[in-house]
Amino acid sequence: MKEFTGKIAVITGGGTGMGRELARQLAAEGCNVAMCDVSAAAMAETRRLCEAEGLPQGLRVTTHLADVSIEDQLLRFRDEIAEQQSTDKIHLLFNNAGIGGGGSLFTNSREQWEKTFNICWGGVYLGVRTFLPMLVRADEGHIVNTSSVNGFWASIGPGVSHTSYSAAKFAVKGFSEALINDLRLNAPHVKCSVVMPGHIGTSIVSNSRKVQNGADSDRLSENEIAQTRVRLTTAGIDASVMSDEEIQAMAAERARSFREDAPMTAAAAAKIILDGVKAGHWRILVGDDAHRLDERVRQTPEQAYDAEFYRSLAEEIGWRLG
Repeated sequence: MKEFTGKIAVITGGGTGMGRELARQLAAEGCNVAMCDVSAAAMAETRRLCEAEGLPQGLRVTTHLADVSIEDQLLRFRDEIAEQQSTDKIHLLFNNAGIGGGGSLFTNSREQWEKTFNICWGGVYLGVRTFLPMLVRADEGHIVNTSSVNGFWASIGPGVSHTSYSAAKFAVKGFSEALINDLRLNAPHVKCSVVMPGHIGTSIVSNSRKVQNGADSDRLSENEIAQTRVRLTTAGIDASVMSDEEIQAMAAERARSFREDAPMTAAAAAKIILDGVKAGHWRILVGDDAHRLDERVRQTPEQAYDAEFYRSLAEEIGWRLG
C-alpha cells in the first residue's frame, strides 16, 4: 500500500499516544479515519487536532466508544463505521490499544492480570476477527498489530515483575507472524505487520492506572501504594519514612518522565510505522533502543534475563531499568 489517500483506516486506542498520532498523520495524507477508545474526551481532542490541521474536502474522522476486550463493543464499533463512513470495507486496521499493569502472579490480582492481557492480546485478536471481512472486501488491505520489545524480551528490569503485558505482547507477535501465511493462502491482497516499539513517549503509565482502577484519576490505589512500598524496600530504599502522598508524587513523576523524557515521541513512532507499511515491511522495530535490544537478545538469548545483561543494556541504551 504505497499511499493512504482515499483509504479508510480503523485505529484502536486513538485517544492518546501513538493512536492519536497515527490518526493525525493518516488524516493529513487524505485517509478517512475511524477510531475507538474508552475515553470520549481523549478522542474528541484527537479529532480536534486532525481538523485543526485542515482536512481535505469530504474526509471523515469519526470517534467511537469501545473497550477492545469486549467483543460486543467491537461489533458495535464495526457497525457504526459502516453507517458513519458509508462503507462495507476498510483498508487499514491498526490494533494499537493497550495498557500495562498486572505484572505479577503473586502481588497483583487475577482481575488486574487478565484486564491487561485481555486488552493487549484479546483486543488484537478480536480486532482482526471483527474487521477481517471488511478488509477482505477491499481491493487491498493491511493489518498492523502493535506488539512491543516485550514481545521478544519479557522484562522491564530485574526489580519489577512484568508477566501479563509480556505474555500478551508475545502472543501478538506470534499471531501476527502466523497471519502472514494464513493471509497469503486465503486473502493474498491483505498484508500484516507487527510493530515492536521501544520506549515511546506516551501516556500509557497514567492511562493504565485509570483503566485498572476504573476511575478518572490516575492516582495509585491503596493496594498499589502498598506494593510500591514493598518494591522500594526490596530495592534498598526505606519506604517506611515516606508518606502516601510522597509515593503518589513519585508515581506521578514516573508517568511524566515516561511520557516527556522518552527517547522517541509518539509522532516520530507513528511516522516510522506508516513508512513501514508503505514499504511493505512485516516486522517494524520502532526506536534505536528496540533495534539494539533485538540484536542483543538474538546474540545471547540464554543471558537475556541475567543481571549483567540488564546492567550493560541500561548503560548502552540509557534505559532506567526497575
